[in-house]
Parts: sequence; C-alpha cells; structure tokens
Amino acid sequence: MTTPKVINSFAGDYSFLSNFHPVDIYYEGIIYPSVEHAFQAAKTSDNAIRLRIANMSTPGGAKRFGHTIQLRTGWWDQREAIMYRLIQIKFSKKDLRLKLLQTEEAELIEGNTWGDTVWGFDLRTGKGENKLGKLLMKTRAMLRHELNL
Repeated sequence: MTTPKVINSFAGDYSFLSNFHPVDIYYEGIIYPSVEHAFQAAKTSDNAIRLRIANMSTPGGAKRFGHTIQLRTGWWDQREAIMYRLIQIKFSKKDLRLKLLQTEEAELIEGNTWGDTVWGFDLRTGKGENKLGKLLMKTRAMLRHELNL
C-alpha cells in the first residue's frame, strides 16, 4: 500500500490512529481499553470515577461521561501533555508502533464532521488546530529518532 501525503481520516486502514482504537492503556495504576477512556479518566483525580470510566463498554460512552465530570485542578494546563503521554503509551505497543511508522512522512489530520476543532480538524468548515494529529506526528518523529530511521 502506498502511503498518501495526507491522511485526514482516522478510519478504515488508519483507524488505529483514532483514540477510540481498542488497545490496553496502563495509566496511573489502571488499565483502560482505549486512549479515549484513559484521557477522560485523567480529567478527575477521583479513583472511583476513573474505575467507572475504565469499565465503560465504549470509548464514545467514556467521552460522553467525561463531559459530565468535575475537572481536576490544573486540567486545562495539563491536558495536552497527558494526551501526548497516552499516545506514547499506545504506540509503545510493537504492532501499533510499526503501523505508525508505516505512515512515513504523511501529514496526519484528525479530520472529522462533528465539529472538533481543538484535537481535530472540521472538514466541513476547514478549521481546526489538529492537536491530535500533531501529537501523533511528534510521536512518530520521536520513534524514528529512537530507532535511527
């Protein structure tokens, strides 16, 4: 498969780039079934809520629940660093690391139609910060450096 210059959908062959992709994420003493679960749980310091999120059946459910919880002190200042750490954990898994590296130099854009203009890029409006895509590319560059590729 030829790698495109831009990957703007984290679905199909590139669904592994999505935070909803199923992968065990061990973070602060708890195993979560996806990055999304772990990220939503990181919003609180309440361990009971974190465990509840870890046991949710879907990343979408975890995301919806995460919008209802009281945010821990300093969340807004720490959220990007936490997301980066969770992505690093995800791509420390050999199979996922290889898939990320196989995206070569493609620009990774978390294109969406649900209006996420912070972590993604809204394909309807052409606006978005694409923070998730940028963190994925940063992780890919770090892995390439570590592996001398």
